[in-house]
Amino acid sequence: MHTKPNSSIRRGCAALAAVLLIAIAMPAQQPDATAPAGKLPIWAYPVPFPAGRPAKGDNRVEHVPGSTASYTKSQIADLFAVPDWFPNAHPPMPEVVSHGHKPAVYACGYCHLPNGQGRPENASVAGLPTAYIVQQVADFKNGLRKSSEPGMLSVTNMVLLSKSVTDEEVKAAADYFSSIKPKPWIRVIEVENVPKTRIAGGMLVLADGGGTEPIGERVIEVPENLERTELRDPTSGFIAYVPKGSLEKGKLLVTTGGNGTTMQCTMCHGENLQGMGNVPSIAGRSPSQMTRQIIDFQRGARNGSLAPLMKGVVTKLTIEDIVAITGYLASQKP
Repeated sequence: MHTKPNSSIRRGCAALAAVLLIAIAMPAQQPDATAPAGKLPIWAYPVPFPAGRPAKGDNRVEHVPGSTASYTKSQIADLFAVPDWFPNAHPPMPEVVSHGHKPAVYACGYCHLPNGQGRPENASVAGLPTAYIVQQVADFKNGLRKSSEPGMLSVTNMVLLSKSVTDEEVKAAADYFSSIKPKPWIRVIEVENVPKTRIAGGMLVLADGGGTEPIGERVIEVPENLERTELRDPTSGFIAYVPKGSLEKGKLLVTTGGNGTTMQCTMCHGENLQGMGNVPSIAGRSPSQMTRQIIDFQRGARNGSLAPLMKGVVTKLTIEDIVAITGYLASQKP
């Protein structure tokens, strides 16, 4: 029986075909002179990750607003047991998501949270296509995806995990996170001056003593409430400060390509940037994480099956462009 493909599939195929034709027509490219080179932006690659974790046996009991659960400090620090503050707010977690297994398969829900929303040092995986998640783990395993910054512990852990996790576990985790609808998680604010920050736990947090400084060409992404973020509270999100005027510039680049600077993100990621087929959604996700992915494509740290298409799209982007694009994407409804 022959059936017509639905309109979203036709649009997805047409968009992918268009990008493929452009990619084929383009010569092999080295990073453009305007692309990020030399030192990586510390606000996107906040290393070194601080050493040390709460000692075993730290029995101070913690709570988060709205939850009847309680966990000790040492329980919250256990990478093989997810603090599940709101168990009724998500589907039952597969074992690999809730506990993983020793020595190297940390619980997926520990870093990405039970709702898949993630934190700036890793990634939001809620609502990503199952096949896309499976492919990314395979890319980590096969050396096709790494970080431009070797000190990014979150990526190092994913590479190690990918070599120990089973195909069945990957599929179970991918199905789980794919089934969860992402929610608004990041509040984007345009500013001229931004609170001073320091590195803590692989992300930026407000500096002790307060104070402000010019934002420059940066995205400064910090927790709304650091204490709740450190307790792995899945209801406490983030603020992303971006330069004034960058959202309008980002919208232009994302929706029109900016007169040849890049291609419209909407061609492959959908009109609402919420994904299309196995192409992931990019609306409402962490600007820090998306910045790393653009730079990693530019520098050749990401070389998966669709990487050649992205490399051609991001080659000419400057840091100013990347700040505008990722800030705008983060401001959109996920």
